[in-house]
Amino acid sequence: MSGSLDGLVTEAAAELMAATAGNSVAISERVLRDLVGHFGVDTGFLRHNDHTIHATVLVAEWPRREVIPDPDPIGVVYFADADPVFAAGENTKVPLVLRPEPSNADYQRRIEEGTAIPAVSLAYVPLLSGDLTTGTLGFVKFGDREWLPEELNALQAIATLFAQLQARIVAEEQVRYLAEHDDLTGLLNRRALIAHLDERLAEGQPGPVGVLFLDLDRFNVVNEHLGQNAGDRFIKGFAELLRAAADPSSVTARLGGDELVVVPSAPMDVKSAVAFAHWLQDRVHKQVVIDGEKLTRSVSVGVATGIPGRDSTSDLLRRADQATRLAKNSGGAAVAPFSPEMFERDAIRNEIELHLEETSDSDNGALVLHYLPEFGMRTGEVLGTEALARWQHPTRGLLMPESFIGVLESINLARKLGRMVMRLACAQFGLWRARGVGQDAVLRINISPTQLVANNIVDDVAATLDEFAIDPSAVCLEITERVVVQEIDTTRRTLARLKDIGVQIAIDDFGTGYSALAYLKSLPVDTLKIDRGFVRDLGTNKRDLAIVQAIVALAHAFELEVVAEGVETVAAARTLLDLGCDRAQGFLLSRPLDSAAMESLLARRVVPMDFSTMGGSPRDDSSTSNNRGIGKSPRGISTRAGMQPL
Repeated sequence: MSGSLDGLVTEAAAELMAATAGNSVAISERVLRDLVGHFGVDTGFLRHNDHTIHATVLVAEWPRREVIPDPDPIGVVYFADADPVFAAGENTKVPLVLRPEPSNADYQRRIEEGTAIPAVSLAYVPLLSGDLTTGTLGFVKFGDREWLPEELNALQAIATLFAQLQARIVAEEQVRYLAEHDDLTGLLNRRALIAHLDERLAEGQPGPVGVLFLDLDRFNVVNEHLGQNAGDRFIKGFAELLRAAADPSSVTARLGGDELVVVPSAPMDVKSAVAFAHWLQDRVHKQVVIDGEKLTRSVSVGVATGIPGRDSTSDLLRRADQATRLAKNSGGAAVAPFSPEMFERDAIRNEIELHLEETSDSDNGALVLHYLPEFGMRTGEVLGTEALARWQHPTRGLLMPESFIGVLESINLARKLGRMVMRLACAQFGLWRARGVGQDAVLRINISPTQLVANNIVDDVAATLDEFAIDPSAVCLEITERVVVQEIDTTRRTLARLKDIGVQIAIDDFGTGYSALAYLKSLPVDTLKIDRGFVRDLGTNKRDLAIVQAIVALAHAFELEVVAEGVETVAAARTLLDLGCDRAQGFLLSRPLDSAAMESLLARRVVPMDFSTMGGSPRDDSSTSNNRGIGKSPRGISTRAGMQPL
C-alpha cells in the first residue's frame, strides 16, 4: 500500500468500491489489514450500529482473534449496558481518541475481557449516513499512541467509504429480501420456496423432503363480511401463529391468498409428516383479533413427500396441493396425505384440461353427440330424443361426461360447451327433419346452470333455431330441479322469455329437491322428468313407488307431460304404466345411439313393445351409469329398443 495518506485513501476506495454483500466482510478485513500495517497499530475493527435493537455489532476485525470467548463481550454490545466509550458510538459524529487513563477504565476492562490486553489507546471514527451514525471504524494500539490530525482526516475519508459500502449492502439486502419474501406476511414467497425445494431435492441431499400445504377453510367469509383489509390482517396474524408454531429451522412460505406452505428442516416420511401436520393444525387454531372481532378459521392440510434426485419441486408442490383439495372436499379442518390414486386422477384431469379448450374453441370433431330415445311405452312410438355429450379424447378414447364436466366447470368452459352441444344437436335434428324423419319428435337439450344465467341465452337459442330452420315447439330445453330452486327469480324471468320464442321447458331430475313444488304454478314448464333414482327400483321399493305416484299425480294436476328416466326393469315399466306415465327413457328401452342409429329409429317411428311377455332386465355394470344430459354417461351403444331388433 502507498506510503502517503492520500494514496492510502485512494487504494481503500478502490477496494471498497468493488465490494458486494457477498464479499464485503473479506474485503473489509483486507482494508483493515492494510490500515493496521500503515498506522503501526495492533488491531483494527469495523462495527455497524443496529438501531432496531440499539446495539453495536462487530462486523470485521484484523487480525482475527485466535481465541474468542463465548459469549463474545465485544461481539454485540447493547448501548443501554455499554461503558461510556461504546455508548458514544451510538450517536457520535466526530472522531474520538482515547488513551489509557482512569476516565475510560470501564472500556479498558471490557477490551481486556475480549482480547486479554490490559491497556490500549484507540482512534474511534464514526460511519455517517446523513445525520445517522451507522457504525464505527476503530484502531487499537496496545499501550499508548498519539494520533495526528491528518491521520484522523484520512480515517474519516475511509470511514465515509465504509459507510457508503454499508448503505449499498443494506440496499442490496433489502432488494433481495423483497424479492424473496411476501410483502404482507414477511414469510418466504413462491420464488424463494421453489429455490429452497430445488436445493433440498438435489441428488445426494437427505430425504424424504416433506411439504405441508395449508389452506384456510371458508376464508372468503372473512373478506365478504369484514372486507379485504380485514382479510389481509387475518392472513398476517395467522402467518405469525404459523411461524411461531413451526420449528424455527423450518421454511414457511406464502404462495398467495390463503395458501401457505411449511417445509420441515429434517427429513420426514409421510407418516411423520402427517403427524406433524396434525400437531401444527392444533397449534394454529387460535383466535386472531381484528378490530375487536375475534376470528378463528380451521385449516386444511395436504401432505406430500419427495425423494431427492427423483422428484422435482413442481411435482412435490402439485401433490401437496392435490392432497389439500382432498382435505377441503372432505369438509375441511382435515389432514390428507397424497396417494398414488390422486396422481392418476390428476394426470387424467391435466390431460383433459390441456385438450378441452382446443375442443371448445373449434369444430374439430372431438365433441360427439349420442342420443337417448324417448318412447311411448303403450304404443312403442318414438316420441323424441335427448342429446348427450361425449368427448373423443385423442389418447383415451370416447369419454363420458363425468370425466370432463367438472374440469370444464373449473376452467369456466361449461357455458361454451353447452352452446356447442346445442348447435350440434340442432344441426343434426334439422338434417333428420330435412330427410323426412323425426317430424313429430321432440329434441331435448340440457341447459347447464351457467348457460341459464347468461344474459344472452334467449338470443343464442333463437339464433340457433333460426339458423337450422327448426320449429321452436319441437325443441325442449331441460334444466335441473336444483337450479330452479337455487335461482328461482332469475330462472322464472329467463324461462318466460324462452317460452316467448316458442320452445318447450322441462324440469329434469324432478323429485330430488321438493322445494320446486312451491314454484310449479308460477313457472312456464311443460314437462316433469322423474329422476332415475326413484324409477330404478320401482316394483320393489314402496317409498319410490309413493314418490313417483305423487309426481305423476302432480304432473297430471298441472296438465304437464311426465317422463320417467332410467327405466331399466320390466317391473318399473309396468308400474309406470299402471300409474299413468307412459313416456320414458332407459336402458330397458334403448341405450344411447349414435346419430345414424338414432336416425334409423326415428325413421321406424314405432317399435313393438309388450311388457306383459318381456322378462328380466338389461342391467349390467354399465346400466347404472349417470345419464344426465351433458353430464349423462351411459357406457356403450345399443341398437335394441324394447328388446326388439331395430
